[in-house]
Amino acid sequence: MPESQHTEYKQSWRDEYLKWICGFANASGGVLAIGRDDAGRVTGVPNARRLLEELPNKIRDTLGILVAVNLRAEGEKEYLEIEVDPYPNPISYNGEYYQRCGSTNQMLKGATLNRLMLRRYGRTWDSVPLPDVAADDLDTESLKAFRRLALKSRRLPETMLDEPDRGLLEKLHLTEKQYLTRAAALLFHPDPERFFRGAAVKIGYFASESDLRYHDEVQGSLFTQAQKVLDLLLTKYLKAVISYEGIHRVESLPMPEPALREAVLNAIVHRDYSVPAPIQIRVYDNRLSIWNPGALPEDWSLEKLLGSHASQPYNPNIANAFFRTGEIEIWGRGIERVFTACREAGVPEPRIRVEPGDIWFEFRFSPEYLEGLSVERNQRPTGETPEEPLRNHQLSGSTTQETTQETTQEQILALLSNQPTLTRKALAERLGITPDGVKYHLAKLRQAGRIKHVGSTKKGHWQIIGGIDG
Repeated sequence: MPESQHTEYKQSWRDEYLKWICGFANASGGVLAIGRDDAGRVTGVPNARRLLEELPNKIRDTLGILVAVNLRAEGEKEYLEIEVDPYPNPISYNGEYYQRCGSTNQMLKGATLNRLMLRRYGRTWDSVPLPDVAADDLDTESLKAFRRLALKSRRLPETMLDEPDRGLLEKLHLTEKQYLTRAAALLFHPDPERFFRGAAVKIGYFASESDLRYHDEVQGSLFTQAQKVLDLLLTKYLKAVISYEGIHRVESLPMPEPALREAVLNAIVHRDYSVPAPIQIRVYDNRLSIWNPGALPEDWSLEKLLGSHASQPYNPNIANAFFRTGEIEIWGRGIERVFTACREAGVPEPRIRVEPGDIWFEFRFSPEYLEGLSVERNQRPTGETPEEPLRNHQLSGSTTQETTQETTQEQILALLSNQPTLTRKALAERLGITPDGVKYHLAKLRQAGRIKHVGSTKKGHWQIIGGIDG
């Protein structure tokens, strides 16, 4: 059995392994086995019985915790298992703090150490009082907007919304004694970066990983940031493909607007504001990625995040304020709603990547959308460039779009008629479109009964049904 979040193997004892015991105690507990190699095979410990007597006292005197040290045997080989329970208070080793993370032992510093201390003492980062800000310093427009949204959502009684600002903040648990909390400053102060460097959102359009064409930085209260970010993405950074259903104009974005909104709000509400770096939203021709500094709740995996789970917000007071306005739900359904919206719209499900201190959320654009953009670029009037940020480059109607698709499919039929073994990549090079665009058109032709593939994927060939004219 390989090493894991709760298991560590060592072939012999060294006092420095007290760090590993400290790491288990500051996480969710675990077992340190002495006398096993990295693969988990028992190698035995010659002095196992002496260590059985010495280690409990050494661990107690150094770390201040009690552990169970058990003598085990496999054949003639003896080994030890040190069982460590999770501790409610922070445990240090010679003044340093460690925590188990996956199969590694991490020394905690800065923001991660601060998180551990707050969590172990029953506090959250956003609930800490902030002596440098008063109710009169807050943005009155943000507070008015909050009242309007909360009244509309009916998630707060009208009597509470009629309270003066200080009274409203108290009812929202955004005060502690005479002080406002960090959450109050982030939610309603016109310049939260005055207190928390990096409390902003950066948006950029990239032609490639290193080619930034234009960008914006969104600052202000969190409610202001959320609205401005969505407005910028929808009107400046994302291009809509336009078609018509009868006389009705239909704009198709690369992802459903509710899914984008949920992803942006998730990043703003749940990020770690103790990290002095802004949220970054990168928009490319074929994808949009959102990065925010943050971490999953303790003992959570990506699988648990993507599955059914109870809500456990990183910033519960910030999350509560957004919930009261109807902007988010407090049922742990945000990620599920994003995936459901994408599935219902027939676009690719987003990808989520979790790394220590980093959370990435990426929307990939569908082949149909990319093909629409390809048509749009071919129609761009002379003098216009792809870098123009406003939504000027939209398809002018379904007639042009349908004609272009039909022409592309007829070109594919003609190419396959002459060379039935052409690959998707080769077709893309001949047609000047993406391989995903070719995949889309091939699928349409198969659905229409115009072509079929004969033989294996690598050595097969395409067969045209009914001739090129159908």
